[in-house]
Amino acid sequence: MKVLVTGGAGFIGSNLVRALLERGDDVRVLDNFSTGLRTNIDGLDVEVVEGELRSYERVHNAVRGTEVVFHLGALGSVPRSVQDPLTSGAVNVEGTLNVMLAARDEGIRRAVFASSSSIYGNQPELPLQETMAPDPISPYGVAKLAAERYCVSFSRVYHSFETVVLRYFNVFGPRQDPNSQYAAVVPLFITAIAAGEPVTIFDDGEQSRDFTYVDNVVAANLLAADAEGASGRIFNVSAGASVTVNRLAETIGRLLDQPVERRFLPPRPGDLRDSWADVGEARRMLGFEPRVELEEGLRRTAAFLLEGKEQ
Repeated sequence: MKVLVTGGAGFIGSNLVRALLERGDDVRVLDNFSTGLRTNIDGLDVEVVEGELRSYERVHNAVRGTEVVFHLGALGSVPRSVQDPLTSGAVNVEGTLNVMLAARDEGIRRAVFASSSSIYGNQPELPLQETMAPDPISPYGVAKLAAERYCVSFSRVYHSFETVVLRYFNVFGPRQDPNSQYAAVVPLFITAIAAGEPVTIFDDGEQSRDFTYVDNVVAANLLAADAEGASGRIFNVSAGASVTVNRLAETIGRLLDQPVERRFLPPRPGDLRDSWADVGEARRMLGFEPRVELEEGLRRTAAFLLEGKEQ
């Protein structure tokens, strides 16, 4: 099958690209390499189209001739969106609309869109379910929600075009850049604890997250590309469990056999207090099962970051 992965040089995208190649797909990548790394796809048998999601012409050229589009390209990070909501909105909303339009115009069978748990905001009840009314706090969450609605709308009004939305929860794993200005907490904690440096925790550390190993997310994408009855639907993709940021740091310290020193800073604007997903719908409709649990995922991620070994 010929597929396109937007953002295919990014952290999650490059892991998906490898899985697609392993099952024998013909893979094309669209990336502007603003946050994705060329080293993530070096040596892989993929066709690379370099370009911006905000260019319909470039996106259309990348989509042409494919059967399924995995749209992972985005400008991520809640803090970045707070600093620059205009660019965040342009890439994440206009870019997604370009991908959906190009896919529709080219007669693509299905597009799978990577959304975010940030669309929920702070809900009064946990775990988070897809039927809850979204209440995003950050500009990033607002943009992802708008992009979701475009995807669902296209599946309803263009009946030959199928879309599936996956809401990711705090994904971590190999190829996640610990050196980015907006690096995620897991690679930051691993590299800091391994170096004997304090970890920075915003708020009191008792906020909780549903940390999800990247292989689980990749598996959900592969399932979503073919699942019957999934078009126009939205699914949580997570580990289906929550852990506090303090407990995360302690677990990493234990795995690395290193003491953990914490430095606490005030909460950041736009951050959620607690996040925990119900993945029942993904199990029922996609056959999804989060097979790699938190500790195993942390062990694999640490081996990659510290030793360069994939497991």
